[in-house]
Amino acid sequence: MLDIVGVPVLSDNYVWLAHDAASGETAVIDPAVAGPVLEAATSRGWKITQILNTHWHPDHVGGNADIVAATGAKVTGPAGEAAKIPHISRAVVEGDTVQIGSQLGRVIDCPAHTAGHNAYAFDGALFCGDTLFAMGCGRLFEGTAEQMHSALAKFMALPPRTLVYCAHEYTQSNARFAVTVEPDNEALRRRAEAVDRLRERGDPTVPFSLAMEAATNPFVRAGSVAELARRRAAKDVFKG
Repeated sequence: MLDIVGVPVLSDNYVWLAHDAASGETAVIDPAVAGPVLEAATSRGWKITQILNTHWHPDHVGGNADIVAATGAKVTGPAGEAAKIPHISRAVVEGDTVQIGSQLGRVIDCPAHTAGHNAYAFDGALFCGDTLFAMGCGRLFEGTAEQMHSALAKFMALPPRTLVYCAHEYTQSNARFAVTVEPDNEALRRRAEAVDRLRERGDPTVPFSLAMEAATNPFVRAGSVAELARRRAAKDVFKG
């Protein structure tokens, strides 16, 4: 299993360091900036050997140049956005694999937030950039709702124990919205309360499991949410 550490940067970004102890290799996922990431790796004695980018947005690739200059790391990113990703050395598509030391991961295409967005799925860990968030999903800057629905379905086909390492701390605001969609979802209400406690202490809410999303994320639970809406509408008609 990878040893994964989150580095909080900017206002709400997480940059992830994924370390394979057997080989000593370390990957950086979506470095918004370089300084804190290099410091976090150095403090642990980890050697950064590669960067994995999920999409081209500056708060995901802004640290590429300085990390490459400092470490010689190779950069992997989505083929559909290769022209926009600084220092990319390998462009990948769904079906390709990536490797961090002895740990093998696969590439998942998930266009929606951006047109060429991808994710990296390892045993027990999903690095999904800005596609899936706790109790939410990414904004549709370049893609469609249909593409987002398809992307989320791909993620939910992974083992439920998989931990999701997304790139932003949006959980508290997502929870507030999710409760308005499913006010009777007790698991959701308990999770929202737990998130409030974590954030009051300044603690992160990421990572989280796909099993938790299956129970509480309205975008993942779109079918159940739609059925609930139909029942409410029928009840209102009957009352009328």
